[in-house]
Amino acid sequence: MAAVFLVTLYEYSPLFYITVVFVCFLVTSGLVLAWSGLGVPVILRNSEETESSARVLKKQMRQVKNPFGLEILHPATASLTKGITLTPDCLEDCIVTCYWGCSVQKLHEALQKHVYCFRIKTPQSLEDALYSEYLYRQQYFIKKNDKEEKHCQLPEDAQVVDFGPVPRSRYPLVALLTLADEEDREIYDIISLVAVIHVPDESYRLPCRILYQYLLLAQGQYHELKQLYMSANSTAASSSDTSPHERSTDRSLLEKAGLAEDEPELHEENSKDCVVCQNGTVNWVLLPCRHTCLCDGCIKYFQQCPMCRQFVQESFPLCSETEQDEDESTRILQEVLPGRVF
Repeated sequence: MAAVFLVTLYEYSPLFYITVVFVCFLVTSGLVLAWSGLGVPVILRNSEETESSARVLKKQMRQVKNPFGLEILHPATASLTKGITLTPDCLEDCIVTCYWGCSVQKLHEALQKHVYCFRIKTPQSLEDALYSEYLYRQQYFIKKNDKEEKHCQLPEDAQVVDFGPVPRSRYPLVALLTLADEEDREIYDIISLVAVIHVPDESYRLPCRILYQYLLLAQGQYHELKQLYMSANSTAASSSDTSPHERSTDRSLLEKAGLAEDEPELHEENSKDCVVCQNGTVNWVLLPCRHTCLCDGCIKYFQQCPMCRQFVQESFPLCSETEQDEDESTRILQEVLPGRVF
């Protein structure tokens, strides 16, 4: 009886025929797309496939030890006439060489020579690659873990008040950090650091800052250091950007408004700074926007950055789960035994 009904429906109902053909077409299309490696339509996926497809690619990172560190002290007061104060922080004895008015073209040619011709691991090798295309040179010896301030300034007889309009042919200041001991160059993968620094002059009074930093490797590569954009409520940002006096003033205002909380609760809030769940430590860097705003639990749910809505192509963790567990266990032990140092 049922067979007779289906035959009758097949003969006299074109809608049934069209529906069967359409369903067969969808199933066949899904199988072909899955076999060829293309994206399967959402209506043909299950929940597990949808969740796994939302995870962005994890970028393979190689951990290296950078022996160089450079910081500008009091950037607001730095200028071409007053000079600039640099604070190097190196793991080994190193040499800081400052080149005023370095040629832009010659500097980038020198970086290419490091890849193809010879390695820039001493100040002399960089000067040979620059063909002395700079106005003035200053050099300082920095001892291991010594954060001594070094003041760099053009001499008065140079009579340089600016470096011309944009596009400029010379960088105001280029700082080169190299290892002083030849044996140390065999230990570290990174043998030099080149920092391009903007110094305000009469033409451009923008604040002093480090424009570019290039890490030169012993194997002949160089990588550009780029800043990561952390969330606003991160512990590092709040402790470094706000002075104790400003924090106490802000807290007094909050107390007057009845919005202040206890100090332990504020510390706990700052330590859990994932912008999505507010309950996990930020650990993932999103590329290419470089926003660092997601924890390990939230990274798998986003294909777009929650900060700028840019599509995420790759991502990498700041530390592994093992390192996080070690940090957490150390923190708990320090809370239990505050007088002990681990």
